[in-house]
Amino acid sequence: MNERFAYIYFMKNDPEKIRSTVSLHVEYWQNLRLHNYQGGPFNDRSGGLITFSADSIEYATRIVNNDPFFTESLIEKKWLKEWVPE
Repeated sequence: MNERFAYIYFMKNDPEKIRSTVSLHVEYWQNLRLHNYQGGPFNDRSGGLITFSADSIEYATRIVNNDPFFTESLIEKKWLKEWVPE
């Protein structure tokens, strides 16, 4: 059974590098074709929220750690939590 996860992240203050990485970030998440995927930036563009299903916390962690925002060191803070929508 797939677990649901919420990935919340806040960006470092590096607007130029963020702009140059946004398309890679969006493409990465779209290409994963994860079940129950929803995601997008906060209105002020300080970060974003992504929800998705995965088989385990370990797999979800690998997904998050391969996000181009993370691999390009653009994330200031991040949380990955199992989410139980009601």
